[in-house]
Amino acid sequence: MDLAAHILLDKLLIAGEKASVGRRSREAALTESNLAEYRAQRSLQAKESFEATMQDARAQGAVELIWDKGGAGVGFIQRVNLVDAGVLAVFLGRIPLAKQLAEARSQLTPFQARFLVLEDVLQQWSQLRTVRTMGPNSVQDWLDAIRTIDFAHNEAKSDVIAKPIREVSARLFNDSKRIEKLSAPIDVLLANSVDSEIRRPAEIWEELGLFREEHPVRLAGKVVIERDRVTACLDAPYAGFPAAAILRLGSIPRLVMTIENQTTFHSEARRHCEGEVLLIYTAGMPSPAWRAMYIRLLTGLPLEVPVYHWSDIDEGGFRIAATLAQDARKIGREILPWKMHPDDVPAERRRKASAYTLDKIKHFAAIAGWQDLGDAIGTAGFTVEQENLT
Repeated sequence: MDLAAHILLDKLLIAGEKASVGRRSREAALTESNLAEYRAQRSLQAKESFEATMQDARAQGAVELIWDKGGAGVGFIQRVNLVDAGVLAVFLGRIPLAKQLAEARSQLTPFQARFLVLEDVLQQWSQLRTVRTMGPNSVQDWLDAIRTIDFAHNEAKSDVIAKPIREVSARLFNDSKRIEKLSAPIDVLLANSVDSEIRRPAEIWEELGLFREEHPVRLAGKVVIERDRVTACLDAPYAGFPAAAILRLGSIPRLVMTIENQTTFHSEARRHCEGEVLLIYTAGMPSPAWRAMYIRLLTGLPLEVPVYHWSDIDEGGFRIAATLAQDARKIGREILPWKMHPDDVPAERRRKASAYTLDKIKHFAAIAGWQDLGDAIGTAGFTVEQENLT
């Protein structure tokens, strides 16, 4: 097959597929401008090679050829009209779009009840749009992402809540680096949205309880913590321990606050390390091990001691808040927002938010039990990073 002809026919196929889903109003065709390089060809051999491929495509019923007055073999091809995109795809050695979409839907449908976002993924593909640069030829990546998530959730149910990512990858796929190539579909599935904010891979693995190297939980405040081997007051300005080693409170703080961002945590730790407060850094979306530790600490906390959460005023921050609130409710606790109301944010520090982001904030705020706060931010229409509020 002539390379130049193949490139142009591939372009014609893409145009035809776009027309078939309503993303192109004009009929799919190669015009004289598309054929300019071929029509300027001075090599008879190159001209005949190009035309032979085009004539083969016409013979298969994929295209219609319009020639100059001289006709085939004498003049040049003036225009190539698409007749059948499916036939052209087969001619080019590609799987027709309709078949790709049908196979993708067949393979992903069994998982849609648990991952509702898959319907949105399929809809994007049906409109020839990608999801995180991934199209219908990436179905196996999505299946492997689901398998990874299911494995992590099943391990958490068995109280195995922190495992090396490459060991898990080798166990599941006989490829120690396979999971690290699945950050995009796993992120979309966990967020349940094709438009969610793109997170760093480390944050995604943390949420699943997978790690390259396990990070300690950082805590600050003049509070006694009971651990596996030691019961002692936290060091100043903060201390870090493995999540599993933190057993319970050894003294009662006057408040507990989780903080999403590292810069804010360090700033607040220095400011309050001599106060009877407990500050806990979540490092973004906390891991299953972190969340189990959090429940252990809250379980020993008197109900009159307030529990706060402070994070970015954006989709990710409210998603973290919703997750922590659901965990706290398991033991009869409610979490309160800290410095997250529009009244706490100067106008010059606000960034205008999209309608999508505001809808997600309101959604997660409602899950957290902060419906009024979500409505207030939706009305104000902004986002802001936590560091801008310190």
